[in-house]
Amino acid sequence: MTLSADVFWSFRSPYSYLATRRYRALTDEYDLAINLRPVYPLAIRQPDFFERNHPGWLRYLFVDVARLAQFHGIPFVPPRPDPIVQDIATRRIADEQPYIFRLTRMGQAASRRGKSLAFADEVSRLIWGGTQGWHEGDHLAGAAARAGLDFAELEAEAASDADRLDAELAANQEALEAAGHWGVPTLVFDGEPFFGQDRIDLAVWRMEQKGLTRRG
Repeated sequence: MTLSADVFWSFRSPYSYLATRRYRALTDEYDLAINLRPVYPLAIRQPDFFERNHPGWLRYLFVDVARLAQFHGIPFVPPRPDPIVQDIATRRIADEQPYIFRLTRMGQAASRRGKSLAFADEVSRLIWGGTQGWHEGDHLAGAAARAGLDFAELEAEAASDADRLDAELAANQEALEAAGHWGVPTLVFDGEPFFGQDRIDLAVWRMEQKGLTRRG
């Protein structure tokens, strides 16, 4: 029996990036379907979050994600450009955001096609894996193709159906909070949330209790 789980995920979250290829590997190793459900990052949902947080929080985050990437052998380079336009010195979020809405809507369009996990994995490898100017040229088109998707189709849908996609993204956020958490990445299985890239093994343990089996 194929088990299923939802993963709530953001293109701006380095922890989401560090988890994604491992989520994807689970679907190869186990009889498991993962539905990745994109959400807008905190910078969009709560623009003052970074200003309200402890001054040392952002510095610790950079240290932590760099060593986690090293530990797991995952390439990690601060994104160029950042999916969120933000003054890191003041932590203020810019009013104009040319990347994140387009990206996240395309992620939801990929979800409509059942390929959001692959799309998020391929795109996040560009953003966080060292591809400078990931938003330019044919980088995103190549990522979409590797995920089995037509980039032009996704891009057109993100522009023409923005309102409905945003409604679906808001429903994703509501579902995440209804499951008992608010942050990303969070895997939800059988109503139980597993927040963070460091809870993947725990989620697998729980799924094995409910009949998760390896693929033959």
